[in-house]
Amino acid sequence: MNKMNAMNKILLFLLLSLVLFGESCKKDKSGPTGSTLDLVRDSVFLYAKEDYYWYDALPTYDVFNPRSFTATADIDALTKEVNAISQYKINPATNKPYEASYDANNNITGEAKYSFIDEGEVSTKLNAVTGDFGFAPLYNATNDLRVKYVYPGSPADLAGVKRGYQITAINGQTNLAYDGNTTSTNVNFIVNAYSKSSNITMTLLKPDGTSFNVSLTTAVYTINPVITSKVIDLGNGKKVGYIVFNSFVILKNAQPQIDAAFNTFKTAGITDLVVDLRYNGGGYVETAEYLDNQIAPSTTNNNLMYTAYYNNTLTAGKAVLLKNQVRKDDNGQTYNYSQVNFSVAGNQTKFGTTHPLNLNRVFFIVTGSTASASELTINNLRPYMNVQLVGRTTYGKPVGFFDIDINKYQMYIPEFETKNSAGQGGYYTGMVPATTDYPGYNAADDATKDFGDVTERLLASILSDINSGVYKVTSESVQSLNLKTTLSVDQQNALVSQMDNDKFKGMLYRIPKHK
Repeated sequence: MNKMNAMNKILLFLLLSLVLFGESCKKDKSGPTGSTLDLVRDSVFLYAKEDYYWYDALPTYDVFNPRSFTATADIDALTKEVNAISQYKINPATNKPYEASYDANNNITGEAKYSFIDEGEVSTKLNAVTGDFGFAPLYNATNDLRVKYVYPGSPADLAGVKRGYQITAINGQTNLAYDGNTTSTNVNFIVNAYSKSSNITMTLLKPDGTSFNVSLTTAVYTINPVITSKVIDLGNGKKVGYIVFNSFVILKNAQPQIDAAFNTFKTAGITDLVVDLRYNGGGYVETAEYLDNQIAPSTTNNNLMYTAYYNNTLTAGKAVLLKNQVRKDDNGQTYNYSQVNFSVAGNQTKFGTTHPLNLNRVFFIVTGSTASASELTINNLRPYMNVQLVGRTTYGKPVGFFDIDINKYQMYIPEFETKNSAGQGGYYTGMVPATTDYPGYNAADDATKDFGDVTERLLASILSDINSGVYKVTSESVQSLNLKTTLSVDQQNALVSQMDNDKFKGMLYRIPKHK
């Protein structure tokens, strides 16, 4: 055994003697020396060396030197470390890191596409409770900032803010135009105003040409992931169920909302289904599985839905540090992650037997913000249904994670990859609508109309296909786009990354399978 490997073994043993969770990283007398931050930085690297899906590309502890990552705030130092870990494994299909992120000029930024570390903010939001304004903005064009969604019951909703309203001023500033790069003063100002402050004032322009002012204060509310659902009667016996599902929050909160929508669809006897995931960054896998069962036809009963694949260390049951990760399942049983079954055979999920609809085709509306658990939902259905994608290329995240607690922090690094029953997966560069793998229609998002408006570009194109078998849009929906100063695809993707910086993108196991 060489010296570096021996040192790794010693550090692993010593870290096991530390009570890092709940006792502020108290050190055993024989343990490694250093500050709490030093020990947390060590743990971040050593957990990645054991559990990261691409652990095999990481260097040794001495070469990586976790304690070299510094910043004024501890969380920023840890973020730098996680970013560095993420850039080692190269995707042979692109010759770039699997976790490469890009700026508006298509240059790699060095920031992780998937991995991150926080102080519990994501866990709170995915448990369906959050404290914010309840809306998010989007550049429809370089000089056209719009509200892209509003959560029911949020401060924005209660103040009358609607998707599609144009934002003409924020905190008194009227120059909100995108000026060519993601480090622009205006973009940073907007992000700080809506995602990093507790108060915001806006002037909003309605579709009828009238404007009004709102003053919002952040508040705690329960997220309803179903922003809207409706049945659209096209005549001639054609009825379309439409649902906007915006976040895969914990199933116990999402299930009543999903059930209500699909019960309505069943009662109405819909002939077609449109699932709008255009801004859904993902969330809990259990909720994605439940939604898939609502969409899938009865022919999927007890058939394989997907398989999760872990790295060799986890699959072989050789994880050591995971004994520190103690959880309780739904029955109150305490277990640690070393008791989890990481084998391929133990991670095959099947469809259930309850399917309220019996359709053989489903349309998904997608954009660059459609990520992870949303993509999993789509991919799981491809072997069993005619799956149509309408919109722009999705985010590209066929990997997922479970949270790792380190002191007061929670680290999220990819630990598994998913493939559907046909072995399809690997969409690291996204699902591209209107291609052989993902048939449908490739068109720009239309943020000028509210969800469910039949003249909104993407929904209109689907309704056209249902009616006539051809994707096209009406002149009214084209005129609504106001794309006099358009954004390039690279600019759009970079803006999504920056303006969604506080939104979770991933698929997360809440209760991994026990051995």
